[in-house]
Amino acid sequence: MTTANPASLTHAEVSVGDELPPLVLPLTRTLIVATALATRDFQDVHHDPQLAADKGSPDIFMNILTSNGLVGRYITDWAGPETELRKVAIRLGAPNYPGDTMTLTGTVTAKPTAEDGTPLVEIAVVGANKLGNHVTGTVTVKLPEGADA
Repeated sequence: MTTANPASLTHAEVSVGDELPPLVLPLTRTLIVATALATRDFQDVHHDPQLAADKGSPDIFMNILTSNGLVGRYITDWAGPETELRKVAIRLGAPNYPGDTMTLTGTVTAKPTAEDGTPLVEIAVVGANKLGNHVTGTVTVKLPEGADA
């Protein structure tokens, strides 16, 4: 597990090609059920193993809102508390089942400028489990500007 960055990275401190430290997340049944309920997703496939099996799934599985939140957490833990998430664009793949582990990894892919002139940072993110990639996507953030702004 990584720990949250207590001080925010600045735009100047980040370069294209930088790799984020991995975040390893144990996928417990409690995590999957509690986060589904916390996001008000009461679909039975996220909390009832028998009903999930009746629908063709080997077990309950994580919902997209939890995956989205974990991706956001991964980025803000790396970048620090002053990070502003501007866009989180993800796609789901292999399900996250209880008893597995998801490892999030990321790479800075671009440092674009927003239409209003705000310097941004784009990070490609992958969350993989033993079945393959659970989540892939791109996160765009605004960091404190620093010396290169």
